[in-house]
Amino acid sequence: MIAKAVTSVDVARRAGVSQSAVSRFFTPGASVSTKTADKIRKASEELGYRPNVLARSLITGRSRIIALVVYYFENHFYPEAVEKLSIALQESGYHVLLFMASNTTGDVEPVVQEILDYRVDGIVMVSVSISSVLAERCAQLSIPVLLFNRDQPDTELRSVTSDNVEGGRLAARVLLRGEPRCFGHLAGFEGASTQIDRERGFCQALEAAGRQVESRAVGNYHYAEAADATRELFDREERPDALFVADDHMAFAALDVIRHEFRLRVPQDVAVVGFDDVPQAAWPSFDLTSVRQHINLLVSEAVSELVATIEEPGRITRKVRVPPTVIERNTTLRSG
Repeated sequence: MIAKAVTSVDVARRAGVSQSAVSRFFTPGASVSTKTADKIRKASEELGYRPNVLARSLITGRSRIIALVVYYFENHFYPEAVEKLSIALQESGYHVLLFMASNTTGDVEPVVQEILDYRVDGIVMVSVSISSVLAERCAQLSIPVLLFNRDQPDTELRSVTSDNVEGGRLAARVLLRGEPRCFGHLAGFEGASTQIDRERGFCQALEAAGRQVESRAVGNYHYAEAADATRELFDREERPDALFVADDHMAFAALDVIRHEFRLRVPQDVAVVGFDDVPQAAWPSFDLTSVRQHINLLVSEAVSELVATIEEPGRITRKVRVPPTVIERNTTLRSG
């Protein structure tokens, strides 16, 4: 015989309060008196009651579920970002569902279709793009979409990123101090706004100094591809002696190849700057100079923007840019 499910009405009877009081007690952000809360908590524990979140969403039209869409976890920036986003959203009273996208190019239609079945209140795309058709469908369903560490020209899409153009300029200025002979650039996925903006800033700063990128290869933000791209850059007579890598994950591959295959000294033979400043960049085996993305601030801005948009429909669309900073270590010549 199947036991009858405990309902909020049962809890209300046991606690001697109204059913609406029980509902408020289990609604994030709502308030009940301390005395009433104690009664409801005790009755719930005695009866083994837990609210049915999905059933409540049918009544309120709000599931308090946020979908996080992520491409991959190979790059150490993303596990940290997803962890911090999840914690911050939970602290704001939202539940998190994680979905994996198939690639970085915006082909996320199957994933978004699945997300919509969960009646989510919002979607965060972590370094993944979304097509204009899907963005419009989400808008029609009043489901806000926020791009994290990625942007698109669509002015109706909210985004939170570092100021990647300025980050590229910062990387160039660090490398220019060493007065190198030949600048190289190890690029990420060329369709990503992060890559486009970082390279643009890098080239702008070099041009302002009367210099330019002499050699370039593409690593697509993957370790193995970045290792092959580094071999392409250095297996030639005119090797770069200053290298800007579009993220730390690829920079680790570049350092491994430069040091262990080409037997070059860093920074004496070649200076290297990465981007992100993931925790591993400070490990002695890498000791990588990197442009730091301030992840705590990025997460705070993203959660604040998304929650405000959910709770204030019609809110003006914002594209937030967080200034990065350079963390100098021993893959470049130190200032001073």
